[in-house]
Amino acid sequence: MSYTGPELQPPQPRRPRRGPLTMAIAALVPGALLGWVVYEAVGGGGGAEHPAAAPASRTSAASSGASGNSASPTGSAAADAKGQSAAGPLAGKVVVIDPGHNPGNFRHTTEINRQVDIGTNKKECDTTGTSTNDGYTEARFTLDVAHRLRTLLEKQGATVKMTRDGNSPAWGPCVDERARFGNNARADAAISIHADGSAEGDRGFHVILPGSVHAGAADTRKIIKPSTDLGTRIADKFQRDTGEPPSNYVGKGTGLVTRTDLGGLNLSTVPKVFIECGNMRDSKDAALLTSGAWRQKAAQGMSDGIVSFLRES
Repeated sequence: MSYTGPELQPPQPRRPRRGPLTMAIAALVPGALLGWVVYEAVGGGGGAEHPAAAPASRTSAASSGASGNSASPTGSAAADAKGQSAAGPLAGKVVVIDPGHNPGNFRHTTEINRQVDIGTNKKECDTTGTSTNDGYTEARFTLDVAHRLRTLLEKQGATVKMTRDGNSPAWGPCVDERARFGNNARADAAISIHADGSAEGDRGFHVILPGSVHAGAADTRKIIKPSTDLGTRIADKFQRDTGEPPSNYVGKGTGLVTRTDLGGLNLSTVPKVFIECGNMRDSKDAALLTSGAWRQKAAQGMSDGIVSFLRES
């Protein structure tokens, strides 16, 4: 507690005369007052923050905040400022992307022609895939779209895993391995990306849904309903975002086809669909499939469908 003003003066005597003690006290007051001023100036006042302490404290807090953001790979100052989760709305969700075929398959025909069990029967491990008339391969197309799709889904907070990437083995993986990849990842959704190789004039996209299979290692009964929901949402968003029409040669204009002869679907235990983005052998579709801008739209359509499915599943 400090004193100011008249309270610094000693009590006034009732008599006009000043005794020796009174004069001595009066002489000490200026010195005491000067000492109090110096004491306050150097920050010694009870409970007062030292003038240098405030900047130091603010610097420490800023440093702590910066290191905290850098330590968190998903940290986002903008997201935190809005009160939203920096991880995104799909945090905790796992999506498996299966880019169809492999550019090295044509050099390993013996390996990819090996028969594997797909539940209903045996089928070749994989195929070479198709290409445009100018040589742009389906394997290149599917990997490019897969990378674009992965980026979009990761921005939403999803954990994305791919059955093959740029550093994949020289061939494959086989269709049964692709299915097991999604199963082992316990994917909340899986999509296999393809492009068709039909005749000129056959154009448009279609999404392939798993049919009912319960034989051998295959049992799709539990995934039919969620897979149909997933596929329907993807077909809707894909058409909206790309402008590509539903296939005019399969699916009766619905953009949806059900099949029981694909190992990647038969052996899946998680919601999964295939998408044939267009016909690489049709000149109109080929012009779209070879366009980077269109492939981005294709990835966006798939992402929008998957996000819609996962948010409501």
